[in-house]
Amino acid sequence: MEYNLKHFAYIGDVVWELFIRELVIKKTASQSKMHKLSIKYVCASKQADILNLITDFLDDSEKEIQKRGRNLKITINKKNNPQIHSLATSFEVVLGYLYLTDKNRLSEILEIIKKNLDELN
Repeated sequence: MEYNLKHFAYIGDVVWELFIRELVIKKTASQSKMHKLSIKYVCASKQADILNLITDFLDDSEKEIQKRGRNLKITINKKNNPQIHSLATSFEVVLGYLYLTDKNRLSEILEIIKKNLDELN
């Protein structure tokens, strides 16, 4: 099957959510605290920050897919910043692309994020 950028973004969103949930359950057993911690990282502004954090670690093909993802035509709520939302979508595109094409590389990128996540607070 041939995947497109919207497929990558769709899968990348799920990959990110699951990654964050796995981190959060290790920090607390409280349902409300899990939710508060999760939404802190599963939002467009934080995803844009994380993309900036990992950009230097991406290879040329990953940077290319990220740039294409940034230009993906998407519908957003008018109250959201389009530039931030575009960066967040391109972050999800990268994660989805790696999930579908190279899970070992995805693990490397997620490990980089995990090691640097506290810097983004």
